[in-house]
Amino acid sequence: MQLTVSIDVPTIEAGLLFYGAVFGFVETARPHPAFVVLKAGESTISLLAKDAGTAPAKGSADIRKYERHWTPVHIDFRVADFEATLEKALQAGALAEQIHRVKGYPPVAFCSDPFGHGFCIVGQDHLS
Repeated sequence: MQLTVSIDVPTIEAGLLFYGAVFGFVETARPHPAFVVLKAGESTISLLAKDAGTAPAKGSADIRKYERHWTPVHIDFRVADFEATLEKALQAGALAEQIHRVKGYPPVAFCSDPFGHGFCIVGQDHLS
C-alpha cells in the first residue's frame, strides 16, 4: 500500500510556493491542470486547486475556506532541522500556534499553512 495526502489549495502555484519553499517538495506529475503530485525524499503529497466557497462534497452544508479552520486530520512533517524548517515555514506565511521544546522529547510546532490547514513540524532529535 502507498499513502498520499491531498491538500486543497486556492491555486496550484500558491501551494507549490509554500510546500516547495518550506519542505522541498517538487512537482513530479500534473495529470490535470488543477491537480499536481509533489515529492520530497520518500514523501508524496498532492495539491488540488479548489475555489473558496465551494462545497467539499455533494450535499455538504459546509464550504471550502482558506482562513484558519479545524479539521480532525493533519500532517506531521518530521524534519532533520526543526529550527530551520520552522523559520522557513514562518517566512513562507505559516503561523506557529504552539511550540513545544521539552527536554527528552523532539520539538514540535503546531502550525497552520497560508491556506488555513493545520500541520505540525516535528524535530527528529531529542533536545538536550
